Amino acid sequence: MASSTAGMTPGSEMAGKVALVTGGARNIGRAISRALAAGGAAVMVNACTSRADGEKTVQMIAGNGGQAALHLADITDPAAVATMVEATIKKFGRLDFLVNNAVYRFPSVPVDQVSLDDWRRALSVVLDGAFNCVQASLPHLRKAGGGTIINLGGLTGHQGAVNHAPLVTAKAGLAGMTKALALDLAPDHITVNCVVPGKIDTARGMPGTPERIKHNHKVPPVGRFGEAEEVAALVRMLCGPGARYITGQSIHVNGGILMP
Repeated sequence: MASSTAGMTPGSEMAGKVALVTGGARNIGRAISRALAAGGAAVMVNACTSRADGEKTVQMIAGNGGQAALHLADITDPAAVATMVEATIKKFGRLDFLVNNAVYRFPSVPVDQVSLDDWRRALSVVLDGAFNCVQASLPHLRKAGGGTIINLGGLTGHQGAVNHAPLVTAKAGLAGMTKALALDLAPDHITVNCVVPGKIDTARGMPGTPERIKHNHKVPPVGRFGEAEEVAALVRMLCGPGARYITGQSIHVNGGILMP
């Protein structure tokens, strides 16, 4: 199995930098928040309603000697996003990295049973939310002299999924948004990439024990599911000083289950 400390090795490549991670309270978002903090960045952890999980993430970062704070906000609300970004600036003084990780957990429903409200909600959280956060963050990223935007995509946005039309559509749109933003923001020295997790063990997912994987024909070629920390390690690398020539890309972390 993979090491649960992937991406968590203490470093200083992001010392003095500040990150905002939406949906950062648990699972992949928590791992990303911790990885960026391990790299030396101060992290504003965003959650919509998961205060307890968010506070736990902040405590985990502080326990490892990092800096973090929690801000609850619905990212589909532009005013709430503006307040969150300003709170980040007030708390930490600047903004260098924006990670759009928040997602709407839509149940498996045939497309003819999807309500228009549910359709719009899925697109709103994934696409409107990312758009709101980008617009509110841009003045500060520019003021910092450049930075990084990371969008968290989804495997389904590239290969489809039965009974998940809203989320598939939203995640596919996020990959397109990544390309558009990469071109628009390149003159500002802001890189924009989409990190696409595959089958990742999280609190929502399967345990991923060797016995269970052995009989699952959908296991990736590497023979196991991934860990949230492995996704976080890529986000940390893309935010680091060695990745300034990487932009406009959708980079998959999937153990070979999809090779675009």
